Order: sequence, then structure tokens, then C-alpha cells
Amino acid sequence: MAIALRSDIRNVAIVAHVDHGKTTLVDAMLGQTHSFSDHAHVEERAMDSNELEREKGITILAKNTAISYNGVHATDGPITINVIDTPGHADFGGEVERGLSMVDGVVLLVDASEGPLPQTRFVLRKALEAKLPVILLVNKTDRPDARIDEVVAESQDLLLGLASDMADDVPDLDLDAILDVPVVYASGRNGAASLNKPENGTLPDNDDLEPLFGAILEHIPAPKYDDEAPLQAWVTNLDASPFLGRLALLRVFNGTLKKGETVAWVRHDGQVKNVRITELLKTRALDRYPAESAGPGDIVAVAGFEDITIGETLADPDDVRPLPQIHVDEPAISMTIGTNTSPLVGKVKGHKLTARMVKDRLDRELVGNVSLKIVDIGRPDAWEVQGRGELALAILVEQMRREGFELTVGKPQVVTKRVDGKLHEPFEHLTIDAPEEYLGAITQLMASRKGRMDNMANHGTGWVRMEFIVPSRGLIGFRTEFLTTTRGTGIANAISHGYEEWAGEIITRNNGSIVADRSGVVTPFAIIALQERMSFFVNPTEEVYEGMVIGENSRADDMDVNITKEKKLTNMRQSTSDTFESMTPSRQLSLEECLEFAREDECVEVTPANVRIRKVELDAQSRARSTSRLKKQNQN
Repeated sequence: MAIALRSDIRNVAIVAHVDHGKTTLVDAMLGQTHSFSDHAHVEERAMDSNELEREKGITILAKNTAISYNGVHATDGPITINVIDTPGHADFGGEVERGLSMVDGVVLLVDASEGPLPQTRFVLRKALEAKLPVILLVNKTDRPDARIDEVVAESQDLLLGLASDMADDVPDLDLDAILDVPVVYASGRNGAASLNKPENGTLPDNDDLEPLFGAILEHIPAPKYDDEAPLQAWVTNLDASPFLGRLALLRVFNGTLKKGETVAWVRHDGQVKNVRITELLKTRALDRYPAESAGPGDIVAVAGFEDITIGETLADPDDVRPLPQIHVDEPAISMTIGTNTSPLVGKVKGHKLTARMVKDRLDRELVGNVSLKIVDIGRPDAWEVQGRGELALAILVEQMRREGFELTVGKPQVVTKRVDGKLHEPFEHLTIDAPEEYLGAITQLMASRKGRMDNMANHGTGWVRMEFIVPSRGLIGFRTEFLTTTRGTGIANAISHGYEEWAGEIITRNNGSIVADRSGVVTPFAIIALQERMSFFVNPTEEVYEGMVIGENSRADDMDVNITKEKKLTNMRQSTSDTFESMTPSRQLSLEECLEFAREDECVEVTPANVRIRKVELDAQSRARSTSRLKKQNQN
């Protein structure tokens, strides 16, 4: 056994909290290495190729790009740097874990003003567990509120704290390497980096990213492999091509992968099957191009495997040595997604309405999204979709809406399991940063959602950091109420904490719903008459139907109202004409807000043009009967 190095390759992941500038930095790296042709039109944040990613400004899917670096630090010819751009949101934590399994080192990107945040801690812990070397990159040094020294100190404290926490679990942790982390100061938007610390609020003293490339080549090790070992390649991600079908993105650890050769495909259940590789694709910038072979350290895409999944191994048929499987967090939240069953279904020509279309689309989503599960609930027109968090499921629904689907979406629920005969539910570790004057209000809000405080620190800056262990149920609809409580200043981030015993009933909404009692068109006259006692989600001239939720009541009970009532006209003149100036504007709810607002007996109707909340049971008399039945059961 002889260990060899591929010195012409570096595999690195860029990890950070949401909105700290990862994707913008990758843009600058691609631009400065001339990865695109001179006349190519390149969008800003080129790695965020998904329409929703551009709109929300967050990375949702982990993606890889290959940069061919031939600068001053590449003394022995061009070096391929495979960069994995990972999401910074905890709902997409599965993407981060897979990204780290493909690389040999990590660039930890930290905002020069905000410093390390909870997701930074989560990602960094994963990197240290995998014993990956870390380069600390302090980004946005030109922010007016930058505090570079404090952020570097906080990051080093975080590294030390994690190292001490993990000392028992990972006994051979190299503490010297953790303490001696190289620091690069950068402004990703300006494409500038330096090893010298700039003044707060100023740009680095260098106008390109050469210091960052130098640090990557020096501190991120080249891929190691055994030159006598047989083929071992690990599937770390999935993609789909309209021409080639399912693509498996994999990293080659040992041996060589060739187009057209037959390899052993090791399944999750241990079954081994011989399959021929029909196509092998390498990455250049954002494009894939056909290649004949791939060696150790290469990250490539292969076709020819119809139902391959993440974590499976491709090996030598004569000497099968499977690699360990990738573990992705279990789903914590579920939602029922089905066809649209409202009276306004199919009003627009060309919408996708049938159960077969919806099921096909959900099955397609499973191909590339490993953290989703689809469960059959025994109905022909609805399915239960399970995912890591509310945001991940809301984004799936939003993508389907934009593709022309009409859906009925149930309220998000938690995925429970029975342990020793007792019901267990998922819990989250929630970290909150907020001004200290909201401490009491936040504690009260968390107590109502069955959260228990785990830790609290006040650094004397006017801000307090609180850590809670809270049921995932308690975080459904939490964000809107939390931002209202903290006047928009609070920051909350949650990470999976595992399963614990059922915490009991949680009441997340105190106010009842206003429900339309008949079909028709909303009139200003009806809104003005009712707006003193309730707030509305609909505007005049909008079409409504019986059982549709049109507003929020000021009391706890639901109320059926006639929102289509018109003013009786006579031929008598009135001295006081209608005053439409007094009509309060309605609240326009987004898809996420609708899912948060809906109660157990309500669901969300999603069409490409509208998002409406409605009762599951549209008929008012049927609803009244079931309510009285429930009351009798509770009294007994």
C-alpha cells in the first residue's frame, strides 16, 4: 500500500451563515481565474441558478464548480480547485453534510460585522468532526459597522469551545492546527483579499484574490489515495438531465473511473449489481462537459444508474470495497400535498390539476432531494411529504406553484415516533440574538411554545444571546410572532436536537378566523361595516367562496360573515356619501405566512395566481356539527 497525492487538485467547501457572502465570493473567484469565456454573459451570484434562490437571496442547493487556477501560486502548472457552495440555512443542513463529505478542507466565511452565528457553529462542528483543515475568511471588511478584531477573536473562541466540547468524542483532535487557523481578510463583492488586517470599514490592501488562492493551495491538502487500491467512488449528490436521466455526482477516492466500463454498484441494502457507465461528465466553471476518465480526487457526474441514491458506492467488480454511507438528518416536519379541491379550481387554462401530474412531480423531486420523504396516506389525490423544516417544504410548494400546479396544502405537522411505547417528537436547539429589552417578552413567547432555556449570555453590548430547547411544533408559525415581538430586530436560528417525549398541547394562535358564508365578490360596503372587529386578507372585487378564510377575528372563535353584502340603493339622495377613505388596507399573506396562519381544521389553496386559506370542511353546517361533537367529547 503506497499513499500518493494528486497535487493538481484541491477540493474545498465554502461554508457560512445565511447572507454572509459565500456565493458572491465564488463569483469573484470564477471571474478572476477567467473561468468564463470573454463574451459570456454571467449573472450576479451565478451559483444561485435557481429562480427562487435569486428571489430570496439564499442558497438552497449545494452546488459544485471547478476553477482552473494558473496564477502566481501555481508553480507546477494549472491546478483545478473544486469549490462546493453550501446553503447557510439549517433547513438545508443535509446539503451541508453532503458537501463536506466531498472535500479535503473548508473555507469558513464570517461577516466582519455579525461574526460567527449559530449556523457557523453547526457547520464548523461538522468540519472538525471530519478532521478537515479550516481557513478563516473575514468577509465584508468594508462594511461601515465592521469590527474585525472582535470577530476574529469570537471565531477563535468558537473553534476552541468546539474543540474542548469534542475532546471526548474525537480523542485525536489536532488542537495546534485548530489554534493556528490562517486568517484571510476579504471583500467578496470587490474581489479583494489580503493576509494583512485592514482598518474597520476599509477594503483589503490588495486588489485581487491571490492571497486566498495561496492560502487554499498551502493549507488545504491535495487528495490522498492508495495507488494499489481498486476503484472506490462515493455518490454524494444527485442531479437530472433531460437527455441522460438521473446523474450521480460522486467523488473518486481510489482507482480510475472510465466512460463505458462496467463497475460494481453497491446499494444501501448491501446488494451488488454490475452496471455500465454510459456517460462521464466533468465540471468547468458552471458547465459540464464529457470526459473519458476520472482519477482520485476528481468530482464528476456519471449516467447509467436509473435509481441510484446518495451514499451508495461504485467499486471494482473484481474487488468490491464499499465506502460508509452518508447519514442525513431525519425529517422533522410533514405536510399533506394534494390536488386542488376548491370551488375555484381550474379557472385558468393550462394549469396542472390532476393527481397523476402532482404525483409525478413529487416523485421527480425525490430524485435530487435526499432530505425529503413521500408517504402514502391511503388517498388517491393527496400524499404526505416529510422534510427537515417548514422552509424546505414551503420552497417545494412555491416551485410547484410557479410550474403551473394547483394544490391543496395541509398545515405543517411534526413527524412523531414511538419509543418504548411512548410518543416522541422532534426538538430543535434554538439560538436567539435580540436586544436585551425584549428578554422578558421572548422568554414568555418561548414558554407558551414549551421551550426551555438552556443557556443565556449577555456580552454587555446591549444584546443578549439565549439558547432554548423547543419542540419543532413550537417553531411552526414562530418566526412572524417573534419578529413582531422584537420589532424586527431579533435573529433566530434552529438546529435539530433529536427526539424527546411529547411536550403536550401548544396553542400557537389565539385569534379565530373570519370565514366567508357564501360565494360571490367582495364589496367595499361589507368590509367597511366589519373592519372594526377584524382584519382582512382579501380586497374588494376579489372572488370568494363558502368556507374560505378571508381574515382574522379579534376573538378566539371563528366567525362566518357575509363579505359580499351590497348597499341597498334607493332614489333618495344622501347628504353623507360613502367614505371609502376609511377602508383599512388588507394584509397580503405570503405562502409561508399562510402555512403559519392555518389551523388544524384549515388548509392552504395554492394556484399560480393566488394563495388562499380555506376550511377543510367548506360547508358551515357540517363544521358546526363537528365542533359541537368535539366539545361534547372534551366534556366527557
